[in-house]
Amino acid sequence: MSNKQEGAIYNAKELGTGKTVVLGLQHLFAMFGSTVLVPILTGLSVSATLLFAGLSTLFMHLVTGRKVPVFLGSSFAFLGGYFTVVATGAADYGLSQREALPYACVGVACAGLLYLILALICKSVGSRKVMKFFPPVVTGPIIIAIGLILAPSAINSCSSNWPIALVAIFVIVAANIWGKGMIKIVPILLGVVASYLVAAISGKVDFSGVSTAAWIGLPVQMQDTAIGLFTSGKVNTGLLISAIVMIVPIAFATMMEHVGDISAIGSTVGKNLIEDPGLHRTLIGDGIGTTIAALFGAPANTTYGENTGVLVLTKVYDPFVVRLAACFAILLSFCPKFAALISAMPSATVGGVSIILYGMISAVGVRNMVENHTDFQKSRNVIVAAVILGLALGINFSGLLGANITPDGNNATGAISFMIGGLNIALSGLAVASIVGIVLNALLPDKDVEHAENPNDKLSGSLGRF
Repeated sequence: MSNKQEGAIYNAKELGTGKTVVLGLQHLFAMFGSTVLVPILTGLSVSATLLFAGLSTLFMHLVTGRKVPVFLGSSFAFLGGYFTVVATGAADYGLSQREALPYACVGVACAGLLYLILALICKSVGSRKVMKFFPPVVTGPIIIAIGLILAPSAINSCSSNWPIALVAIFVIVAANIWGKGMIKIVPILLGVVASYLVAAISGKVDFSGVSTAAWIGLPVQMQDTAIGLFTSGKVNTGLLISAIVMIVPIAFATMMEHVGDISAIGSTVGKNLIEDPGLHRTLIGDGIGTTIAALFGAPANTTYGENTGVLVLTKVYDPFVVRLAACFAILLSFCPKFAALISAMPSATVGGVSIILYGMISAVGVRNMVENHTDFQKSRNVIVAAVILGLALGINFSGLLGANITPDGNNATGAISFMIGGLNIALSGLAVASIVGIVLNALLPDKDVEHAENPNDKLSGSLGRF
C-alpha cells in the first residue's frame, strides 16, 4: 500500500486557489448532514458541534504530521448513551434534558481517554495483540444493538408527520441507489434539505427562532458544558458515575471502527497510514479530539467515511483540502442564525433520516461479521453474539428495569441499578452487554485468532454514519 496512485494529486498547489476552495466546500458538504444531525437528536449545541468538528480535525492533522486526509465529524455510536443518561437523569434525579446532558458529555470525554490507553498499548505491544480481544464476533453484535436500540425513537419522530418523513427517506434511497458522483456521497444532506423544504413550503416549520437569532455570536455556552457542570458546584455523583460506566464501553466498538477507517483511507490514497504516521498517533488525535469536544458540550468525534468518498471521487489526496473544510466549519459555528435554522428542522425530517441511519448502523454490524468471515458454526461464537444481543436489548427495553414511554414519546431506557457507598449506579444494557461480551469471548476456548492476524483490512465501515 506504499505506491502512490496514478493520476492522484497530493499537493493542492497544483490545483490553484479556486479549485482548492471548491474542493474544501465539497468536504464540508460531505460531512455536514451527519455532523449536525447528532446535536439535533441529542439536544447538544449545533454551533459547538461545528466548532469542535473543525478544531478536532485540525488537531488530528497536527498530531499525525499533516499526513492523513481525514475529517472528524459527529459519531452516532454514542447516541444511545446520551439518551440513556438523559432518561436516567429525568427518572431518578428529576433533571431536565439540558441539566442531564453535561453528565453524558463527561462520559463521552472519559471514552475519548480510552483511545489514549489503546494508543499506548498499540505503541508498546502492537495492534494485532490488542485487537484479538475485540474480534468482529464482539464488536459486530454491539454495533447491531446500537442501531436496534435507537430505532424506536426514529419511528416516534416520524409519527409527527409521516409524509414529510417519507420525503427524506425516498430522497436518501434514490441518491444512494441511483446517484452519481457527489450526489451519492451526500445522501443525508440531500434528504434533509428536500424534506426541510417540503415542510417549510407546507407551513410546518417554525422560523421564529431564526428571525431573532444574531448573525454573529460565540458557539459555546459554558453553563451547558461539562466544564460548567463542575464549576457550578452542583454535581450529582451518582449520575456522574453512572454516565461514565454506561458510555465508556461504547468506545470499544468505535475504536475498532477507527482502525478500519484509517486503513480504508490509507488504501484510498495508496499509503500505509497504520505504519506512518502510525495507528497510535491517529488514535491520540481522535481520542483527545473527542475528549475536548465533549468537555465543551459537543458530540464525540469519529473519522468520516463520507470524506473518504470525496477523496475517491476527486483523487485529490492533499490533507490541506480537508483542513480547509475544517476551517469552513469553524467559521459557520460563529453564526447563531445558521444554528437556529438547523435547530428549526422538523422532527419528522429528523425521523425520516434516522430510520435509515439507525438501520444502517445495525447493517454495518452485520457486514462487519460477514466480511471477516465470523464462523457461526462454532457454538462459542453463537453464544457470544447471543449474550451480547440478549443483554443489550433485554435490559434496554425491560419494563421491570425502568423502560417506559415518556410523555414526549421517546423510550426511557432500562438499566441495571445498584448501590455503592450510598450512590445509585446505573448500567445500561449496552454497557452490560459490551463488558460481558468482551470477557466471555476472552474466556471461552477456540477463539477466532485468525481475525487478529490482520485486523485492519476489513473493519472499515460507517458506524454511526451513513
